[in-house]
Amino acid sequence: MIRKKLNIAVTGLNAIDSPGPGVAVIRGLLEAKSFDTNIIGLAYESLEPGIYMHNLVSKTYQVPYPSAGVDNLLSRLEYIHHKEHLDVIIPNFDAELYSYIKIEDDLKAMGINVFLPTMTQLEERQKINLFDFGQKYGIRVPKSKAIFEISEIYDLQKEFEMPVVVKGKFYDAGVASNIDQVKSLYKKISNKWGLPIIIQEFISGTEFNITGLGDGKGNTIAAVPMRKQYITDKGKAWGGISIADQTMLDLTYHFVSSTKWRGGFELELMKDKNNEFNLLEINPRMPAWIYLAVGVGQNIPEALVQMALGDKVTPFTTYSIGKMFIRYAWDMIVDISEFQKISTTGEL
Repeated sequence: MIRKKLNIAVTGLNAIDSPGPGVAVIRGLLEAKSFDTNIIGLAYESLEPGIYMHNLVSKTYQVPYPSAGVDNLLSRLEYIHHKEHLDVIIPNFDAELYSYIKIEDDLKAMGINVFLPTMTQLEERQKINLFDFGQKYGIRVPKSKAIFEISEIYDLQKEFEMPVVVKGKFYDAGVASNIDQVKSLYKKISNKWGLPIIIQEFISGTEFNITGLGDGKGNTIAAVPMRKQYITDKGKAWGGISIADQTMLDLTYHFVSSTKWRGGFELELMKDKNNEFNLLEINPRMPAWIYLAVGVGQNIPEALVQMALGDKVTPFTTYSIGKMFIRYAWDMIVDISEFQKISTTGEL
């Protein structure tokens, strides 16, 4: 049987110490059994390592930052589509999803497919709204509060016990044991990601994550839980192991059926001293460790593409337990002319 060849554009090529999901997603796509793939990289910076991984990415184009607005993004994608005839785009950063959701209909009219959460789903799982989200859907979520001014920090001790977790609205987080540390993290994170800053109740315990895929109708297409084995100073999983945990799976099924989640996702969980799972974050896209799901038998990137194309997908029901991922770094040798080309022309 002749397999169809798809041109798939992928963002998140920054395979650094706090990696984007792009390279892991691409590896899953290249192992797809239902189609062949030609990968087009979409990069924001000239030093994103995925740009230069020519065994994975056939060509890369620079795209404007989300702050440049949807019109600039759409114009750039029209140019790329004219040259590459894209079938699917998989955005892999939280901050860019707003733009892609807004232009989903425009992309569809061009013949480009995406499979993303709705704007309502994206908004209600925001860190600033997560506590209310938990109340609405009956999911245990630590108490949290958004602050917009540094003066609000002094009132936190009336509502929270120290330590607390200080989070940016998109990325970055740290644990603060006193008010001075809260102020320091507030300044550091807000300077990088803006306001608000979210203050969250600190839950001590063991960290777990589960990644999956929802069909937008309440059905869970895929779900793979893992326990973090090694965590970086930025809180990123550098190693993890697939586990059997029916409670985590049931929580995931409840999340998907209640919200009718559409697309990939990651639930970040903390198991406390009472063996209760607390939902710390919902990431509205595939995580950087998504290749573990591929490795244990659930190729979520492949299934997401099939759903974006409107193909029927049979839900995964099993996965291998006790499989580990261990992330590592290596040095690529790249000719300076390639860096100059992507930097000056926006293409490589």
